[in-house]
This record gives sequence, C-alpha cells and structure tokens, in this order.
Amino acid sequence: MTIKAIINAVKYEKWCQLLTTLMRITVGGVFIFSGFTKGIDPWGTFYKITDYLNALGLEQWNGTAPFIAVAIAALEFMLGVAIAVGAYRRSAPWVALLVMLVMTPLTLWLALTNAVPDCGCFGDALHLSNWATFGKNVLLLMGVIYLLLFNKSLRGVYGPAVQWMVMAASFGLIMAISYYGYFVQPLIDYRPYPVGSRLVNTTIEDSNEDEDDFIFIYSKNGEEREFTIDSLPDEEEGWEYVTRYHARRPHGKVIIQHGDAQGGIAIMDEDGSDITLDVLGNSHRTVLLLFPDLQRVGVVNSFALNELTDAALVADADVIGLTPANGEEIEHWKDVSMASYPIYNMDDSELKMVARGNPAVVYLEDGVIKWKRTLSSLDGMEQPVELSEMGNDYHPDSILSRLTLLYFAVMLVLFLVNRTHLLVRYLYRKHNRQHNNQQPTDNNSFSL
Repeated sequence: MTIKAIINAVKYEKWCQLLTTLMRITVGGVFIFSGFTKGIDPWGTFYKITDYLNALGLEQWNGTAPFIAVAIAALEFMLGVAIAVGAYRRSAPWVALLVMLVMTPLTLWLALTNAVPDCGCFGDALHLSNWATFGKNVLLLMGVIYLLLFNKSLRGVYGPAVQWMVMAASFGLIMAISYYGYFVQPLIDYRPYPVGSRLVNTTIEDSNEDEDDFIFIYSKNGEEREFTIDSLPDEEEGWEYVTRYHARRPHGKVIIQHGDAQGGIAIMDEDGSDITLDVLGNSHRTVLLLFPDLQRVGVVNSFALNELTDAALVADADVIGLTPANGEEIEHWKDVSMASYPIYNMDDSELKMVARGNPAVVYLEDGVIKWKRTLSSLDGMEQPVELSEMGNDYHPDSILSRLTLLYFAVMLVLFLVNRTHLLVRYLYRKHNRQHNNQQPTDNNSFSL
C-alpha cells in the first residue's frame, strides 16, 4: 500500500483529526511564541542577527539587521497564527517547511561550533542551549512534515474569504508590538533590570557606626517598608532583608552588587580599572545615558541630550554617560556634541541588558530604576519637568493589554461574520426537520 493510500485511509478518522488539531496548536504555538518574543524586543533580535552575520563573515550586511529582525518576527508570528487556526491549509505548512529547512541546519552548525552561544530563538524570554535548540527544531520539522500530509483534511477556524484579514490583523499586532519595543522600550522586559528593580544597592560605607542610627528596609509580597533596629520584622513571617541606610545620611553610599542577578555592572575608566564606586558612590538621583554604538549616535541627538542634562542639574541629579566605545571615539563625541557630562566605559553586553536604544536613558533613585526610555521617545525636555515624571508616562502593561484585547476582538468579529451563515443554515435545517416530523400521516384513509 502506498503512502498516499494510507493517508487517504486514515485522514478522516477521528483520532487522525484530533492529532492534526493538536499538531496545529503545537507547531503554530511554537511559531507564535518565537515571533512574539522576537517582536517584543526588536533591539535584542537585531543584536542577535548581528552576531549571526559576524559569525558567518557577513559583516557588510549588518546594516540590514534591524529590518531582518522585524521581518523574522512578523513572519514567524503570522505563520504560527495561520497554522494554529488552519488558515491557508495548503501553503502555510510549505512556508513552515522552508523556514525549518533553513533553521535546522543552521542550529546544527551552532551546536557543533558554538559560534553564537545562544541562538536567540525565543529572545530573552527563554534561553536554550544550542543542542537543545537543534533538538527542538528536529521535532518541529517532524510536526511540519505531518501537517504537510494531513493538514488539508481538517477544516480551519476561518473560511477562505477572511483568511487574508486574519493575517492582516496578526501583522498589525506584531508591528505595533515591535514599534513600542524599538522606539520606546519592550512591552515585556525579560532582562535582569526591569523598572522597579535595583540596579545598585544603597548602604552605608562605614560599618563601624552605631546600628541605632540605621534604617533597615525589608520587603514582603513586593512591598518595601522601613524599620528601626528596635522594630525589625520577623523573617519567618515572609519579610526579607533588602538593604539599610544611615538615618542622618539617607542616601548613603551606593555599592554595586557584583555578581548578583540584580547587579553585576561594572563601570571602567580608560585604563580598565573598575571605578563603579567612585562614579555612583554618593548619588541619590542619577541619569544614565547609554550609548551602545556611539559612532551611530547622530549629532542631532546632542541638543536633546544637553537639554536632558540641564533638566537633571535642576533636579540635583548626576548625569553619567556609559558606552563600550574607545577613548578616541568618546573624545570625538564630546567635541561634536559639546557634552558636559562625563562618559565612562561599560561592557557592551551589560550595557544592552540595562535598556534598549541608542541612545537610551535610565533614571535611578537610590539605585532603583524608576524609568527607562529611548532618547527619541522623551518629550518636554525644553520646559522644566520633574525628572521622576519625565519618562514615567509609559505604561507597557496597559498598552500590551489594549493591543491584545483589540486583536482578539477583531479575530472574534471576523469569525462571527465568516461563520454566522453556517449557524443560520444549521438552525434552518434543524427547524425543517422538526417541522417535517410534526406533519400528520394519512395512512388510515378509506373509501366507501
């Protein structure tokens, strides 16, 4: 018996239909998650694409990396939606097969060479080893092959008339998510330094002072409270020690938590010495200007940066520039931008983990990140604005919720418009059957 005959024999069996449904959801779900995590953080995807191009010796294509990053996110997300809802039942599995025929050998090469330590398949949301990634792609390829054989035998959620609208809505969602992620900050921050976390920890430098003069900070259920030495909470009740500061010097001494998940950053001088304590030592309010690629920061940004510096000075905040660039590039930037703020070195990967954008702005109070934005998304710097409120008008959770609700509302409307006629037809046939069953039969007629 041929493969085609076997497929024809089982494709309409209930178990085969159920397996096809599960395969659609699984394969489509993986593509949706992969595209979503890439689209939510296009800067991170852009950096990863650059790593791939450099590893392959294609540095000349680095300028196309932002476009490639957004295009891959959109392709994977839309392809995942198409597979999951059974749209384009014939073509979607073929497109998925082409994608997997590229990605599977690529991840095998990564597993063998470790040229790029992390594939970046799911952004910063989920990290897999290169061998685990290759195994995942092999299983995904097998699922795609199954759909090539059986996907056409099972109807989709949407009919052919509105499938293009489903794809258009999906494209609009992933583009909106990517827009916020690229021009403001990611709507979901999967990195170690989200808003509200401690980039640095505040404590007093002199440990010989009387503990009665200290205020202790403990946290419980995400809430931080202050206690004196005589009223410390019971840790068995869920309270966890966070930090302490001196009551007469409430801003204390800022000490970086090296090697900690909430810290570990290191600011270096031109000689390579760690000067983190010297730079952030006594600052209550700090504005960090991050330049991941100083050469690509246009001089047109210098006006906004200088306005931000003036606003920070009014608010009695320190302004510090951080970049992985060398000393010559830093001095050139200072000359052309007339920067009055100091600029220090920071590791490229650490810098990109703190915030996205080139340049990006991070505002700290006592070592806690209050907000972070790309420079281009900040408004109102030409007028006196409270520094703590300057970038605090961005609410990613609310934006993502509204976008998601709008998307599902559109998908529901498309479903109702496209499938209402089937419900009407079903109800009409059901009514006719009931009417026919109620008609009297004249089996007992007779004649005189």
